[in-house]
This record gives sequence, C-alpha cells and structure tokens, in this order.
Amino acid sequence: MTARRPLLLLLLTGLLYGFLCTTPASAHTELVRSTPKDGAELDRRPDHLTLTFDEPVEPADVRVMTMAGDRLPVARAPRRNGDTVRVSLPAAADGQFAVTWSVVDEEDGHLSSGRLAFAVRAPAALRDHGDEAAPAPSPSVRKGLVAARWTGYLSLALFVGGLAFVALLWPRGADERRARTLLTLAWSAGLLSTVATIGLQGAYAELGGLRDALTPATYASVLATKPGIALAARGLLWVLAAVVLTALLQGGGRTARSPGWRVGALAVTLGLLRTAGMVGHNSEGNRPTWGAVADLVHLLGASLWIGGLVMLAVAVLPRRDPDELALVVPGYSKLAGASVAAIAAAGLVLAWQVVGSYGALLHTSYGHLLLIKTGVLAVVLLAAQRSRQWVRTRLDLAVLLRGDAATVRPFSYSVAAETGLVLVVLAVTSLLVTADPGR
Repeated sequence: MTARRPLLLLLLTGLLYGFLCTTPASAHTELVRSTPKDGAELDRRPDHLTLTFDEPVEPADVRVMTMAGDRLPVARAPRRNGDTVRVSLPAAADGQFAVTWSVVDEEDGHLSSGRLAFAVRAPAALRDHGDEAAPAPSPSVRKGLVAARWTGYLSLALFVGGLAFVALLWPRGADERRARTLLTLAWSAGLLSTVATIGLQGAYAELGGLRDALTPATYASVLATKPGIALAARGLLWVLAAVVLTALLQGGGRTARSPGWRVGALAVTLGLLRTAGMVGHNSEGNRPTWGAVADLVHLLGASLWIGGLVMLAVAVLPRRDPDELALVVPGYSKLAGASVAAIAAAGLVLAWQVVGSYGALLHTSYGHLLLIKTGVLAVVLLAAQRSRQWVRTRLDLAVLLRGDAATVRPFSYSVAAETGLVLVVLAVTSLLVTADPGR
C-alpha cells in the first residue's frame, strides 16, 4: 500500500499541472464577425448579412430572426469556408435594421445567441432597438431539459449500478422483490427521459415552448443532428436493455450468474454509458479522445457507486440478513472505494479538458457549478467514510447479533445520507451539461 501512494500522488500532480497550465481551447460555437458588423452606419441598405463562426456550421443550425419575429433564409456563403453563412435581408424602409441570431453546437446541442443592429444614414436609429434582448430559450424548456437529464443520469446510474451489484455481489437479489422493482423503475425512467430529452432539446434549439417539445417536426429536426443521433442511439439501447432486464427477471439468480447474460449486460450498459457522454462537453478541448475515455470511466464509476449504494439501502439493509450483510457489504465497500478513485481521476481529466484554466474555474458560471459539485461530493465522501468505518468496526458485531436493528441502524442512516447527497451531485451535473464552459 505504501509503495502505491507515491505513484498516486505523482499521477494526481501531473493531472493538476495539466489542468492548471493547459492552453484553453474553444467551447461552444460562437460568432466571430459579421458583415455588416454590429453597430455599423451604412450609406445604402445591404441585400444580405454574412455571419462567420469559430467552427464550421450547418445553415440549418443557424437561426436568424427580425425583431418582428420573421425568420430569415440562411444559406452557405459561396466561395467561403464552412464556418460562414449568408442571410438574405428584407427591405428596411425606416433606414434601420436589427436581427437576433442563434446557432446550435453540432457536437453537444448547446445554444449560443446574440443580437446585431445597423442603420442606413440614421445613427440615432441604433438606439431605438438597443434595449431588445438577445434570443434565449424558454425558462420552462430549460428547466424541463435539466429535469429530464437529471432523471436520465439517475436512472442510468441505478440501472447500470444495480445490474452490476446483482451480478457481482448479490445474485440472490435477482429474486428479491425490491431489487427487481428498482431495476424495472430505473429502466422505465431511462427510456422515458430519453424520449422527453429529444423533444425538449428540439424546443430548446428552436427557442420554442413546452408545446413545441411534443410536435413530430421538433423530433424530426433533432434526430437529423449529431446530438439527436446520439439520443436516438441511447433510446435504442434502452430497448435492448429491456431484453437484458427481462432475462434477469425471468431467470433470477441463475441468470445473474450466467457468463452469457453478463457479457450481454456489459455490452448494453457500456453502450448506454457511452451515448450518455456523447451529448456532453467532454469532446471539447485539445484532446477529445482523452475526454471521451475519461467521461466513460467517470460515468461507469458513478454508476457502480450510486446504483450499488441505492440497491444496498433499498433492498439489502431492510432485510437485515446476517449472511447477506457478511457477504455483500464488504464487497460493496471495496467496489465503492475503487469507483470513487476512478471518479476522482477521470474528473480531473474532464476538468482539464473542459474548463482548461484556473481562471475559468474561478470566474465562469460553469467553473462555479463545478466547484459546487466538488464541494457536495466532498461531503458525500465524508458520509462514505463513516460507512466504511462502520464496516470495519461494527459489521462483525451486526452479523454476530443476527442483523440486530439497533446495530445496523447507524449504517443505514449513513447510507441514506450518502444517497441523498448523491442526488444533489446529479442535479448539479445536469446543470453543467446545459451550461456554457465560458472559456
């Protein structure tokens, strides 16, 4: 153990150095320049407006609106790179014109927006629309999207971690009613949250309302984008997960011990974890491959920890079976320790990949949310340490007393507190997905 500590410290030092010293990379798609530029005073009215972004964009992902609410046609600019589009402008009889623009990031579906105004021989006209706000998604749609993603993360963790808990630590749990109910609810919530996320993502990108999240046209527009394809793949994987779950519910403990079923469950759960990371910020930065691998490790560690924790609290501890306590609790304690180590290491890589600098960590809203998540996670680890201490000092007594309620109760309270705090961590994670890293 002592030989591993210097190596672990060296690894963490290297990750911290990379996080604090790496040159920031670009975050979401942003407008670099426009022709005419914002605030220009022109001698004659232009026929079109060109917008140049910091990365290639699809014209369908760029939305330009007049202040009256009319959408303007957008096309790729001729003889220009894929980062420039041309917007056809209508006549401006009053000598002034203002538009709002928005663009959906092709990688993660994040929305960036702004406002442009110019005048034709009417300098004062620029002040007429100066108080108009840039377009922004509906607050109800944004809250709904955060809620859907929170539900998706929670159901994914419960399903993946619950299956691993049953397969690796507690095969008998496949026959226990509470464990079966928990896995079924997790699967149902995962599928429904994925379907809801597709519609809400479309309403978010189109600056629409909650009603727009239910229209077939919204779903069709999202499924034509990279984030939409990732969400569709996740939905199909949830359908395949139903086969895995049904086999477990029908076969019980014998199926949980089957190598064939374990291989199928592993393939489906890894697919679910990967598609969950494909609509996040991990692909941004200098090394997107590092981000993808770290995100997969991060999600896997969190799922094993959270799903096992909830399974322990809901299905194992209420039974107070001494044989199960002696077998399952020490095994989960070791699994949780390894999972937390994986979460910490992968989290450092993701912070380095997405935030990119110490200044961004302290002076952006994304950095603030990341610090809040880290603070809550630290409190969770304190509760987890109390649970581990109980396992070391009191588990043998609980087994000797045949699962005495008074002896097991402190451990149950610690696990319940840990579970509640983990839900807060997942809520902050959902906010991070929709927040702009603000590099």
